[in-house]
Order: sequence, then structure tokens, then C-alpha cells
Amino acid sequence: MVRVGGPNSGHTPALEGLSALRQLPTAAYGSDAVCVLPAGSYIRPGLLAEEIALTRLPPSRLVIDRNASVVTSEDESEESKNGLVTAIGSTGSGTGRAVARRVERRNDVKLAQDIPELHQYLGDAPQFLRDLLQKKGRVVIEGSQGIGLSLLHGGEYPFATSRDVSAAGALSETGLSPVDVDEVVLVLRAFPIRVAGNSGSLPAEMTWDEVAKYGGHDHSIVEFTTVTQRVRRVGAFDPDVVRRALAVNRPTTVVMNHLDYIDHHACLSGEPTPRVMKFVAAVENSIGYPIDLMGLRRSSVISRCDQRTNDKLEIESFPLTYADSR
Repeated sequence: MVRVGGPNSGHTPALEGLSALRQLPTAAYGSDAVCVLPAGSYIRPGLLAEEIALTRLPPSRLVIDRNASVVTSEDESEESKNGLVTAIGSTGSGTGRAVARRVERRNDVKLAQDIPELHQYLGDAPQFLRDLLQKKGRVVIEGSQGIGLSLLHGGEYPFATSRDVSAAGALSETGLSPVDVDEVVLVLRAFPIRVAGNSGSLPAEMTWDEVAKYGGHDHSIVEFTTVTQRVRRVGAFDPDVVRRALAVNRPTTVVMNHLDYIDHHACLSGEPTPRVMKFVAAVENSIGYPIDLMGLRRSSVISRCDQRTNDKLEIESFPLTYADSR
């Protein structure tokens, strides 16, 4: 499994009790997959070492491309000084500064091959993956962040991350060819998020209390950012952003997560309820694209095809926003 990007974002595995990962792909947990950090990765060696220890990942299961970039403490300090954290809601991880130095082709850029503690993991990622594909192996590329944060295609510049985070961008950073791709999976959220602070527009922004009220929950709901541990901003479902993501990525499979937020009963059971199904049908109607898989709770992913019914009867009036449901 390939992980592109840097430590400015993280993913939490769908297994209870496991910590989020900011450097390694989530397959480092609970599988025998080989983890690959390609040339398009940005690595903080200390953080990577912590995650290797946390996941007990042996050297045989990790390949780091020798041309991957290294994020230094100076990169992090520079981002703190230049005001990006307050100006655009940057996480201040130093990733953006490392990207800039790489583009500037400065002689102080460090690559993975320059870090002695990484030498045991070094390899040629494109060749490793090419050999794997020729042996009929399977390669999964784990992207980072959503299309709304893409430096090129997000439409919110300068409120963007430091890279293009489209499917094509992830493929380029990995070093594989477009003809290698047979599936593109787009993951949506029932309630989109942004990092805390001045991080760009969020149409129909809500509070987490309103999210809980929308779903009729008897408990609070709140999410924290993986990197900064600050409360995330959250908003109602936005079909415009999703239509842009669909246009840029042309997915073969669309997944919608956090559907348990829609209905407290789905939260308890991990199964889709009539309210959840009406919400999904309303989303499909608004984006003109089918939802293939539905995520309810961390360990529950259900095929939309198995649940598809004649649920278009009431979707015209079904509320996608909290304000409309009052």
C-alpha cells in the first residue's frame, strides 16, 4: 500500500483502539501488506520512527524511495514564522515549506537517501511497484486530504494544501502510469470538514451540537484534527464541492462515510435506517452519481446496491442541512 503526501494530514484505521497515522499508510496495521513511501512523500524521520515502532512494522514491509523529501525542524519553524497557520489555517507541519524548497531546487534539500536511519528501508519505489504489478500483485494508493484542498483544483486558493491532491496527482507522486489504474475510489463525508481557524469557506457551516441534533443523538459528537488536535469545523453536505471532485477524479467507486451521524439508531446498530437511506438517495439526486458503499461506524461498510430500493419518493423534501430540518 502506497501513502503519498506528508505529515500535515493523518488517517485513522477502521479498527478500534488504534492510533492515527501521519506517515505510514493505514495498511501498516492489521495486514501483511508492504508499505511504500514513494518519491512524492514528505518524511519527518522522527515521526516515522515512532509510527514504525507503534505498528511494529518490520523492514521487510517498508519501502522508502530514496528520492522522497525530508521535512526538517527548520521547515516547521519557518511555517510558524511566516504566519500560514493563522492566515490560511495551515497545520504548520513544515510540509509546505519542504515542498517549496524541493521546487526551488535548493542545495539544502535533504532526501531520504541522506538520512542514515532510513537506509535499511530505501529502494526504488516505481521499480518495486512495477515488479509487483507484473507478478499480478495489487497496489493501493492512499491519498491525503480532499479535492477542496488541492493546490491546483480546489478552487479556494490560497486556502489550499501544498500539493495537488487529486487521484492523478497521487498517481504521479507514486511513479506509476495512468494505464495501471483500474479503480478510483472517492470517499465522501456526510458532513464535510475543514481544520480549525481561518481555513477557507465551508458552505452551510454548522456546530457539532447541530450535527448531533440533526441525527437525534443523545450524546455529543465532536471531531478533532489529527495533526493539531483542535476541534474541526464542520458543515452540511455540499453537492457543489462533490460535483467538482467527481469531475476531476472520475471515480469508479464512491463511498460515503459518517452516515451514522444522520440517525442515532444507525449509530447504535451500525446498519442503515430509512432516514439514512433517504439521506443517501437525496445526496445521489443532488450530485447525479450513485453512492456505492456506505460507512456507518468505523467497522461497518455496507454496499448501497444491496440496500437500493424505491426511495426516491420523498427525497425532494428530505433535508440535507440542519437548518432546513428545524
